Amino acid sequence: MAKLVIVRHGQSLWNKENRFTGWVDIDLSAKGREEAIEAGKKLKSLHFDTAFTSDLKRAQNTLTLILKEIGQENIPVFRDKALNERHYGDLQGMNKDAARERFGPEQVHIWRRSYDVAPPNGESLKDTEERVVPYYQSEIEPLLREGKNVLVVAHGNSLRSLIKYLEHLSPEEIVKVEIPTGKPKVYELDDELKVVKTYYLD
Repeated sequence: MAKLVIVRHGQSLWNKENRFTGWVDIDLSAKGREEAIEAGKKLKSLHFDTAFTSDLKRAQNTLTLILKEIGQENIPVFRDKALNERHYGDLQGMNKDAARERFGPEQVHIWRRSYDVAPPNGESLKDTEERVVPYYQSEIEPLLREGKNVLVVAHGNSLRSLIKYLEHLSPEEIVKVEIPTGKPKVYELDDELKVVKTYYLD
């Protein structure tokens, strides 16, 4: 039985400043590095064959800290922008409170939490799903079918897209899902890659 473990990167500098980050390549905060190390401590009992992460350093550095903590720094690591956070378009770099003042709290809430409404020049969650899921199917599922354990360290919305696919959630259900930073979520999968069990490691 293969295991797929997903981890949202630790707090970034712009998470700390309450800013929309998206594809801007912002690094981890000190708290984010601590969260990554803590995630590694929770994963010490697991062996991974391969790891995947995004093209952004906050996810890559979270993965690096996890692998160092669990002593598995030599496993293959694949990086791809398909696993990047949702692109927030014109909102990127903007403080979320300032965005609410400029566009109105209701409009910002729609951009952040609707499934198929994108911010100006950005992506919706649906758009993000349309790049995450095909990448997962082509690059990660074949490894899981071989019984390999895979670690994926990515972002709130790219992982939300993956959770929607794995757990067969509706658009209405997935927008309500919150993913904590730095807390590993384990999926135990059968030979047909159906989820047998899922849980957070605390």
